[in-house]
Amino acid sequence: MPLLCWGMAVSDEVVEGASGHTTGRMSGRIEVVARVSGRRHWTVEQKLAILRDAFGPNGSVRDTVERHEVGSGQLYTWRQQAMSGTLAGSARPTVPAFAQVQVMATEPVVPLLPAPTPPEPTGKIGIELPSGIRLSVDAGVDAEALARVLSVVSR
Repeated sequence: MPLLCWGMAVSDEVVEGASGHTTGRMSGRIEVVARVSGRRHWTVEQKLAILRDAFGPNGSVRDTVERHEVGSGQLYTWRQQAMSGTLAGSARPTVPAFAQVQVMATEPVVPLLPAPTPPEPTGKIGIELPSGIRLSVDAGVDAEALARVLSVVSR
């Protein structure tokens, strides 16, 4: 009597090899690797857990595909939906909303003008040395500093 295993029939019939001789009855273990067919419905929590498994720290898309039996394309679709906020399936993309803004009167903006030049100090003193060198200092000059400059320049 054949055994039906995920759409694949397995029976006890005699198997002949390529050489034409009988190899005996099938015995031992048979491993059937198959994916679940048909649509499956995942909850949002399940999808997020699977996404964490695939894209989280130390995640692997390949291992997740094998472990949860989902296609890699499905994982990337769920990731895109999660990033856009539409992972729930029935949710529509958010519609932009307008925020209320109040414009307050402020002082008029004055264009920046270059800084005014400081006024010329009053009480300028003009000094002309016998060598022909001319110096101009204001009344607030340090007398000791001026004496040192004059002694160096007059040498």
